[in-house]
Amino acid sequence: MDRKQSPQAPIHDVERFRPTSGRFTGAVLVVAGLAFGALSLIEPSQVIPEVGAGGFFAAVLGWTAMLRPRVSVVHDDLELRNMLETVSIPLAAVEEMAVRQVLAVRAGEKRFTSPALGRGRKSLVKGQTVDEAPSDGPSHVPSTYPEFVEDRIRKRITGARAHAGVRPGSDEQVALASGVRRAPAWPEIVALVVSAVGLVTAVVL
Repeated sequence: MDRKQSPQAPIHDVERFRPTSGRFTGAVLVVAGLAFGALSLIEPSQVIPEVGAGGFFAAVLGWTAMLRPRVSVVHDDLELRNMLETVSIPLAAVEEMAVRQVLAVRAGEKRFTSPALGRGRKSLVKGQTVDEAPSDGPSHVPSTYPEFVEDRIRKRITGARAHAGVRPGSDEQVALASGVRRAPAWPEIVALVVSAVGLVTAVVL
């Protein structure tokens, strides 16, 4: 991950960045929810169906909302794996990027966000504004993990632009944004619908 790369060389490696928040809460929701759901099936006299159904719903929600989101650079794409979909954006098409409470990316005049990467309020106060890019000079040393990830992604964007031969703001860059792909997270969508229906049915009955 830290190896030096020539900005003119094609980029074919994968970098996956750990989420900056929600992991502990999401894990607690998943474990506790599955535990209550399992107990309602094994010991129905001890745990009422409503609690069990609520547990399964909480477990699915904890996974989709807090554990599933992740930011990655996959070959020449910036991959934003969000709650119910995965968005793949060509790196060279990224016009602007900023990390505040969430990661925000603009490509082809469309805005994409990911809750997997963000900064706390103290970091935002000390850091740069949304329109300022971190220095790429040798004296710039990211002081926090979100700054490190932002710096890495910016360097990958710069390398992808150089390899594609496009300038920021050019028509060629805008055209590259047509390569943005969205893939629905069907397993999570189905699990949420089924668990929500189960919870409503348990409460009504």
